[in-house]
Amino acid sequence: MGSELYDELDRILAARDRNNMGPTIAALLPLYEQHPHNPRVLYEVGGAYDTAGEETTAAGFYERAMSVGLEGDLRRRCYLQYGSTLRNLGRLDESVTVFAQARKEFPDSVALGAFESLTLHAAGHANTALGSLLTLLADHVDAEELDRYKPAMRGNAEYLASLDSATSEPAS
Repeated sequence: MGSELYDELDRILAARDRNNMGPTIAALLPLYEQHPHNPRVLYEVGGAYDTAGEETTAAGFYERAMSVGLEGDLRRRCYLQYGSTLRNLGRLDESVTVFAQARKEFPDSVALGAFESLTLHAAGHANTALGSLLTLLADHVDAEELDRYKPAMRGNAEYLASLDSATSEPAS
C-alpha cells in the first residue's frame, strides 16, 4: 500500500500548478479520505492548501502530520512550512516555538535557520534574527575571505542576541 500511495502522491504533486492548486487539492482529498492518519498524506494536503493561500487550513494538516509521526526530511520540511504559516497568520509566539523545536531536531538545517530568523524578526527580536543569520554564515558558508572573520561573526551574534535578551527581561 505505501509504495502505491506514495507513487500516486508523487504523480499528483508532479502535475500541480502552483498558480491553480484547486485540481491538486481535488486529487489529494480522496487519498486523504482513504488514509486520514497517514503522515505524508496529511503533510502533502497541508502543503497544497498552503500554496493555495489557505494557511489556516494548512496549519491544521501540518499539526496532524507532525502528531502522527511524520519523519525525516519531510518532518524538517513540515516544520519549516508550518512555522512560516504560523508567522504569516500572525501567530508569532507559536512560530517561534515551532522553529525552536525544529532547530533542536535538525540543528544543521540552514533552511530552518533562515526561516527562523524571519520569524524572530517578525516577533520583534531583530537583533537575535541578525545574530542567527551571522551564525548560519559562520557555520555553513565556506569562503576563504570569510574564514578569518568567523570568530568575530560568532561573537557579534552572541552580542546581538544578548541585546534582545536584555530588553525582554523585566526591570527590577
